[in-house]
Amino acid sequence: MEQEAVLVLFDRYADMVYRVALSYLRSPQEAEDVVQTVFLRLLEGNIAVYPGKERAFLTKVTINHCKNLLSTARKHETVALDETVLLTQPEDRDIFLAIVDLPEKYRAVVVLHCIEGYSFREISEFLHIGISAVSMRLHRAKSILKKQFGRN
Repeated sequence: MEQEAVLVLFDRYADMVYRVALSYLRSPQEAEDVVQTVFLRLLEGNIAVYPGKERAFLTKVTINHCKNLLSTARKHETVALDETVLLTQPEDRDIFLAIVDLPEKYRAVVVLHCIEGYSFREISEFLHIGISAVSMRLHRAKSILKKQFGRN
């Protein structure tokens, strides 16, 4: 892919790639590394990204890369999430930290649906699970979050 095209994609989607990576890895430094790796692969590889599908493509590549990192680095201890992550409002930070503390299968669905705005169908394709599983995971995640914040 040409450098100019990758730079345009980077400007448009780097923050989204970072948020998805952070939701999986829980480490700002590792999430930054994932952003670099994803866009370097676009530069180095002969990859065709279909117009209008860039966001979905980058999300899928990011999820796959994060899963690979997690599967190969289970024995490597990660750094705790720093509270200075992107959020300025204390209530936003509390919500974000609660989301990050969710089990991975729930956290991924919450980030992809509630933060990134993907549909259940798109999430089911990214995660290779059924649409009903996406719905159930989101419902369970919301229930956990409601209990944490004292709302039933």
